[in-house]
Amino acid sequence: MAEETKKYWLGFSKVPGIGAARTNRMLQYFGDIGKAWQASEQQLREAGLEKKPTQALIKTRRLLDLDAELEKVQQAGINIITADEADYPRKLSRIAYPPSILFTKGNLEEADQTAVAVVGTRKCTSYGKQVASELAGFLARNQITVVSGLARGIDAIAHRATLEAGGRTLAVLGCGVDIVYPPEHRNLAKQVVADGALISEYYPGTPPEGRNFPPRNRIISGLSDLTVVVEAGERSGAIITAEFAAGQGRDVFAVPGSFYAIRSKGTNRLIRDGAFPLLDFNEILDALNLDRRDEYRYARKVIPENDIELVLMTLLKNEPMHVDEISAATGISIDKISATLIMMKIKGLVKETNHLTYVAIGEIEQEYEA
Repeated sequence: MAEETKKYWLGFSKVPGIGAARTNRMLQYFGDIGKAWQASEQQLREAGLEKKPTQALIKTRRLLDLDAELEKVQQAGINIITADEADYPRKLSRIAYPPSILFTKGNLEEADQTAVAVVGTRKCTSYGKQVASELAGFLARNQITVVSGLARGIDAIAHRATLEAGGRTLAVLGCGVDIVYPPEHRNLAKQVVADGALISEYYPGTPPEGRNFPPRNRIISGLSDLTVVVEAGERSGAIITAEFAAGQGRDVFAVPGSFYAIRSKGTNRLIRDGAFPLLDFNEILDALNLDRRDEYRYARKVIPENDIELVLMTLLKNEPMHVDEISAATGISIDKISATLIMMKIKGLVKETNHLTYVAIGEIEQEYEA
């Protein structure tokens, strides 16, 4: 039955001024999406539909050949998932005003039920790039789907790192799934389709207009168990996503940054306002009630992140050392040591015993020795 009614859901998605809320209201009143589509003007007004969207609906259905429109979308290789179908994403169905229709390229799988949104600024720093890349790789190695928005900066880095680690990723767009924005992400979009899906509530052919992006952020958080904001200014799409996540009852993590860093002002404020500071990637597994640390530690053992990290782990295995002592012992600059230790701390490889004094965490260190 759901397959037969797709064309009516498709029709409603073409009507200007009728979004998820009004479509769902029509469905509740008429009890059937087909009856809602075919209702008279008087019936639509009795159902509570305002004058302007009522007139838009009548005009659209007069001009639209639903069967031809459905065939055109399907021939373009675009899947349609409607709110009344069993394969509609379960977590997304529980948010306020879930999209009544989703257009996808690629495939949604049962594995995507465990998912984390990784979002952040388009103008990220090297620190943000490193955290986003390593976080996405960590999630992928733990079979957690990464959700983001295919935007420049943190989003694209998260998608790429997930794919490089052999994981699945979902990209939620603020335009039709047949349009790639930004255009330089065409190859990335193809890779996402191969190992995940492009997703949009917007009709194919919808351009990437600015007003489309804030609503799409509720889908990014709605598909995810929790949201991680890596870097963000005080007013940004990533902050909007975090606000949606909190409103949906989902946990929000934020990566802390320097007091002086413009790109960390948004994340630091999120932490001040109640978001969890992400200090260890394993905290995400705890929040998801997953226990895959041994799997991650094995991956870290056989694939060291870099030579500096390995040197520091070896040096810090017996007793805590101050960064000045580490620099004197290794000849590595304090800046490089400090940056590496921050990442090692986030990943749970070292801990800070005193100000700028670190020691390797025994269990991880022993596995490196094995």
